[in-house]
Amino acid sequence: METIALTAAYLLDWHILLAALAGVTWGIMGGALPGISPSITMALLLPFTYTMDPTGAIVLLASTYIGAEYGGSVPAILIRTPGTNAAAATVIDGYEMNKQGKAGLALGISLISGFYGSMFGLAMLMALSGPLALVALNFTPMAYFALGILGLSVIATLSGENLIKGFIAAILGLMIATIGSDPVTGGTRFTFGSSELLGGIEPVMIMVGLFAMSELLIQASKRGADERVTSRPRIQFPDWKLTKRLFPAQMIGNGIGTFEGVMPGAGGTIASFMAYNEARRWSKHPEEFGKGSPEGIAAPETANNTVAETALVPLLSFGIPGSNSTAILLGGFLIHGIVPGPMLFERSGEVVYGLYAGLFAAIIGMVIMGFLMLPVCIWLVNRPRPYLNAFILALILSGIYSIHNETFDLGIMLAAGVLGFFMRMLRFPFLPTVLGLVLGYLVESNFRRSLVLSGDDYMIFVDDRISLSLLLLAFLFIAGSIGKHVYDAFFRKPKTVSES
Repeated sequence: METIALTAAYLLDWHILLAALAGVTWGIMGGALPGISPSITMALLLPFTYTMDPTGAIVLLASTYIGAEYGGSVPAILIRTPGTNAAAATVIDGYEMNKQGKAGLALGISLISGFYGSMFGLAMLMALSGPLALVALNFTPMAYFALGILGLSVIATLSGENLIKGFIAAILGLMIATIGSDPVTGGTRFTFGSSELLGGIEPVMIMVGLFAMSELLIQASKRGADERVTSRPRIQFPDWKLTKRLFPAQMIGNGIGTFEGVMPGAGGTIASFMAYNEARRWSKHPEEFGKGSPEGIAAPETANNTVAETALVPLLSFGIPGSNSTAILLGGFLIHGIVPGPMLFERSGEVVYGLYAGLFAAIIGMVIMGFLMLPVCIWLVNRPRPYLNAFILALILSGIYSIHNETFDLGIMLAAGVLGFFMRMLRFPFLPTVLGLVLGYLVESNFRRSLVLSGDDYMIFVDDRISLSLLLLAFLFIAGSIGKHVYDAFFRKPKTVSES
């Protein structure tokens, strides 16, 4: 009850309400553009949060995440192209309803399901984050080191089909994190005589380059005309009879979205497809799935919007982002000198409760703006891709330059963009790189601090129970992932041409 009361107090702050409304509006527009994922939409805003109030900045980024998850369903339903990865499951039945002349109803089901999923996810976030943070208050430097290793192991092992590429990407991020000053001795490392690198490379420049700039390079390399929206549908909300039919599918989405959200590395895409499959399994009308079933929209949309909130649980409680979008949000915290984790609720409680209030306002705003902005989203989808790319490039360059007013920062961002382009071409995942970058300091500083406390005795990591438990859990994640890849490589029956 105390959490609810403190959260309600921040709902009266117009700065938070304005940030929430602006974030969800920008998120809906970004999510509606195919290829511009929630993480890219958030990364575009990241440089502009430097001069903002910390609470308003975090609310702006988190609200963008919520808006983008809904916005991705608009092109999925209208042109069979998911605006976000998590909206891929919505394409199956959403586009079929569109072909049947029910595009407005499909968009309404998506919006109302996103509202239910977001509200349920917010309740889970408020219920779980605080207690988990209290448990984590007992952490020692050894435990923090083990926590960082756990975060790296989870993300690297769940980062894609190729385990080796996941580890290489994580090591690359760790290497970038070592540039600058030594956390213990203060000596310089890998600066190559450049004074601009003495303070290290700020994560925001790498994130914007990897996510946003690399996407522009990919878009520039593509040829062919984009598909356009020819109809002008209006959102139609389901009636009471259909609402009752959708309720079980939405509950399935809530449950799966909660579980997948609190598990780092899972994310909304997995939750959406799992919810779709389970909704079909338990539906009274399974024969309609794939042919325009409203439940086939409700389940995945509820799931991915639930994930948008529950994915913040490990971020707020332990400082471990479980997806690209929460990694960008972690960057927003670090920009303002706020370190998510066990001490966040003690040292920056106003940010946490302001975030809760902002998320609630953003969810309400999502319904309002989603209803009002459909014509804008259709207009954006129909714009020529070169015009949109030019606007996004101008936004990236102006945002990065505004941080320190130095062209050196633009060079770092562009280099990260080229790196991201080749990583995309070679199918290297971004998330392990970002995690290595933002968790590198946590791992190295607490490892060195632990050895100072023990007199270089490595047994201190075994003697600390929390550290030992987290390291064993990290080992299980790594061993399980290696075992799965070995099984897939040697025992799984390959698909024939007819099967695929």
